[in-house]
Amino acid sequence: MRFDVVTLFPELFAPFLAAGVTRRAYEAKQVDVRLWNLRDFAEGNYRRVDDRPFGGGPGMVMLAEPLARCLAAVRAQRVDAAPVVLFSPIGERIDHAGVERWSASAGAILLCGRYEGVDQRFIDAHVDVQLSLGDFVLSGGEIAAMALLDAVARLQPGVLNDAGSHQEDSFNPALDGLLDCPHYTRPEEWNGVRVPEELLSGHHARIEAWRRRQRLETTAKHRPDLIAAARAAGHLTRLDEEFLAGL
Repeated sequence: MRFDVVTLFPELFAPFLAAGVTRRAYEAKQVDVRLWNLRDFAEGNYRRVDDRPFGGGPGMVMLAEPLARCLAAVRAQRVDAAPVVLFSPIGERIDHAGVERWSASAGAILLCGRYEGVDQRFIDAHVDVQLSLGDFVLSGGEIAAMALLDAVARLQPGVLNDAGSHQEDSFNPALDGLLDCPHYTRPEEWNGVRVPEELLSGHHARIEAWRRRQRLETTAKHRPDLIAAARAAGHLTRLDEEFLAGL
């Protein structure tokens, strides 16, 4: 899959693409990331990409024309009709189901906005999807783009050391959409606190039962909406419901 990233700060992506386990996906082109510097498509000595908003107000607005020229150059290099994605506060919040859909797609053109936003005429003419990380505002779309790329890359075959690692992630359908359980490692006792006996038992069924209870308890405490969703989907067993009732 291929992601073309339109940004004013391509240098922000260099360390991101070369570090961590997900670099395998980028190096092998499983997730092919192409960076486009928007200033390369601006005109004039100052390569201006923004201007004051009509009607007054603080901040600046990204110009439509440089964006249109950049998009045309991206389209000329792609063989598919990739959707244009703008990271925006009004966008649909990215979740696990959305990441799975993107990870199985051919990719997209990711537009990283800056300043007060993008000229609405460009959005109306060219943007297909708007996405958000949550109900807060970033100084630009680069961090959101990196978050999506990272989430997509780690789902690609062979990227994680353990092929089944992501199956036990929070929100994964393999866990019925619940949050993950607590994890422990050596030593068995640290600061007077021992690892739960179930995890030291070597009994796989007992360990898995403990992990299921912990997932239920953690999710009920922090994200009861996920419990409701799992219940509505028929994912909770009688034992699950009895455990939840006893919390």
